[in-house]
Order: sequence, then structure tokens, then C-alpha cells
Amino acid sequence: MMNPGPVEEGAKVAGSVVDALRNQPILLGLLIIIAALVGLLFFVGYKSADTRQRELDKFYESQKETQKLLANCITIDAETLLRLQKGEPLHGDAKPKGD
Repeated sequence: MMNPGPVEEGAKVAGSVVDALRNQPILLGLLIIIAALVGLLFFVGYKSADTRQRELDKFYESQKETQKLLANCITIDAETLLRLQKGEPLHGDAKPKGD
């Protein structure tokens, strides 16, 4: 006697699943609802990631504009900043204001 192959065993399992679902139709409905909910979960996750990416792109774009504006501002070099913080005069022997 030959052993049944995997195709025959799969057919038996599929037949028994169909018989079980035929006897309990509520189980079939629950399986369909669960599959729909899993699909909805993946769809919402995909849309959320897409929305997040668009928001980040807009944020970076606005930061780029801000950086361009700040780059055009008049700035002082680090040495001048240190001298101001220490209270040293900026030019020659002139004393800083407030003394």
C-alpha cells in the first residue's frame, strides 16, 4: 500500500476545512472580517507613513528657506564674539560701552 502524497493530504485537509465552514457559517464570516481588518490595518499603516513622509518633506523645505534667510544675515566671527563676551574693546584702545 502506498502512502498518500502531499497533494492528497492537502486535499483532505482542505475538504475537512470546507466541511467545518459549511457546518458553522459564522466562522467563515469571522474569518472574512479578520482578513478585512488585517488589510485595513496595513492600508492605514501605509497611508500614515506616506503622510508622515510628506510632512517631513514640507518641514525640511521650510527649514531650508529659514537657513537661506539666516545665511544672508550679518554675522560676526568667533574672535569678535569672544572679545565681546569677555568685555574687551573691539577696536584699538576704545573701552566697551557701559564702563
